[in-house]
Amino acid sequence: MLRVGLIGLGDVSPVHVHAIHASDYGELVAVCDTNMELSSNFPEIPFFANVDRMLEKMNLDVVHLCLPHDLHYPITQKCVSHDVHVYLEKPVAMTYEEALKQLEVMKQTDKKICVSFQNRYNASFIRLMEILENEDVGEVTSIKGLVTWFRPESYYTSKPWRGQKDRAGYGSIINQSIHTLDLIQLIGGDLKSCKAVLSNLTDYDIEVEDTASATFTFTSGVKAFFHATNAYTENSSVEIQVITEKEKFTIKDSRLYITNDEGRKEVIIEDDKLPGSKFYYGAGHMHLIDRFYESILNDTDDYVTIEDSIPSMQMIKLMDLSSNNTKRPERIELEEINYVTS
Repeated sequence: MLRVGLIGLGDVSPVHVHAIHASDYGELVAVCDTNMELSSNFPEIPFFANVDRMLEKMNLDVVHLCLPHDLHYPITQKCVSHDVHVYLEKPVAMTYEEALKQLEVMKQTDKKICVSFQNRYNASFIRLMEILENEDVGEVTSIKGLVTWFRPESYYTSKPWRGQKDRAGYGSIINQSIHTLDLIQLIGGDLKSCKAVLSNLTDYDIEVEDTASATFTFTSGVKAFFHATNAYTENSSVEIQVITEKEKFTIKDSRLYITNDEGRKEVIIEDDKLPGSKFYYGAGHMHLIDRFYESILNDTDDYVTIEDSIPSMQMIKLMDLSSNNTKRPERIELEEINYVTS
C-alpha cells in the first residue's frame, strides 16, 4: 500500500481525497495546507502547514499536488528531490517555458510524475478514440471544442492568484478548458499552427483572459475550432464534436453521440459519474489515480506523463502569441516557439 500525501486543500482536493480513499493501492497518511483551520476536516490524519516538514517526516511514496499554478514546478522539484512520486493537478506548469523545465525534471529523476488529464479516461472519450482508430468511419476532417462556463467575480476575489498573470499564467484556457485542448490534440495529432484571440468579456478586475477563440491546424490536415469562456451565465456542458469522412460524433452532457442518417443523435455510451462532485469532474480522477498507483507499484509508464502534457501547453503558447502578435491576430506556426524535447 502506497503512503500518500496531499498538498493543497482547495476546490478540487475533495475529489482527490475521495479517489485516494477508494483506491486499493494507496492510503492517505498526510495532508498539507497553509490554512491551519482546515485541519479539522482531517481529524485522524497528520496535518502540516509546511511542505518540507511533511516530506521530511512522513516517508511518503507519492504526493498529490493541488496548488496554484506558479507552485506546480517548484513543488514538483521539491517532491522528486525527496524521492517522492508526484500526481500533479493540471496544468503541468504555469507557462510553456516552465512545462519544458518540468520535462527536464522528469528526465533527470527516476520518480514518476503524472499530470491530471483525467478526461482522457472518460468512457465517452475512450470509446470515441476506439471508433476513430478501429472502425470504418473515414479520416477525421474537423474538430470542435466548446467550453461555455460561468465564474462569478468572487471566484477571483476569494483566491486572487486565479486572476494574476504571474501566478496563474492564463485564465480560462489554462484553468477551465485545458482538458478540452488536451482532447482536441489527441484527436488531431501533431500540431502545425494556430490563430487565436484572447479577450475579456466580463468586467472583472483580472489580468488573465476569460474568453478565447482559436483555430488550430494539424500536420494531418485536420482543422479544429475552439472556444472557451467564463462569461456565460452557467456551467454549460463541454462539447467536443468530431467530423470524419463518413460520420459525425459529439461528446456532450457526458455522453458520446453519433448523428444518424436522419440527423438525430443516438447515444453510444455514457460516462461514469463521481457521486457528490461537480458534474464536469466526472469519474476520470479515480481511474487515472489508480492507474498511476499501479504504475508505481509495477514500474510502468501507463499514465499521463509530463511529455504527454506538453502539446496542450504548446496550444496555449500559440494562442497567446497569435493574439498578442499584432492588433489583428496572426497565424503562428509551431516551429516558431522552438519546441525541443531532446
